[in-house]
Amino acid sequence: MGNIYGYARVSSREQNEDRQIIALKEMGVQEQNIFVDKQSGKNFDRPQYKKLIRKLKSDDLIYIKSIDRLGRNYNEILEQWKVITKGKGADLYIIDMPILDTRREKNLLGTFISDLVLTLLSYVAENERANIRQRQAEGIALAKARGVHFGRTSNPLPENFYDVYQQWKLKKLTIKQAALECGMPQTTFFERAKAFEKSTIPKD
Repeated sequence: MGNIYGYARVSSREQNEDRQIIALKEMGVQEQNIFVDKQSGKNFDRPQYKKLIRKLKSDDLIYIKSIDRLGRNYNEILEQWKVITKGKGADLYIIDMPILDTRREKNLLGTFISDLVLTLLSYVAENERANIRQRQAEGIALAKARGVHFGRTSNPLPENFYDVYQQWKLKKLTIKQAALECGMPQTTFFERAKAFEKSTIPKD
């Protein structure tokens, strides 16, 4: 039996990894052997994860709370699984999914079952994230259709805008003069003028 390690990950520095740490310690992992990254799981370019992989030797064991703590990219999870189990000769145990324990039944059938379950779980996890992104996009589109404004709020028009706009339309003022009168850059004045025109066009 080699060394026993634990790996934990949270997506940002504001999130708390305590629940994962407790679970790892309950599995017998010593605190000095727990590696924690505080960044996105979209790829494996993480300092603590890389440090753990460098330390791994044959017959070492890594405990991880759940498969999404390892990563969130379907293809990369499978690739890293192979790096750890086949490249390094180490083992993995996913605490929330005991069937993902590479120590059990190290024969062709056991490896097949483990790889099959991992592939399925990784696919389901990534598909769910894609669905969440799709629902968010649909929600934003629906909100915009209802008139909800996203992003930076435009500054209100100055009180003299309409009068200046009329003089500009009648060519009594250049765009430079009109913008100066309204206290805004020329491009901003032009954009606000066009938006004003659109808002005053009679609807059929």
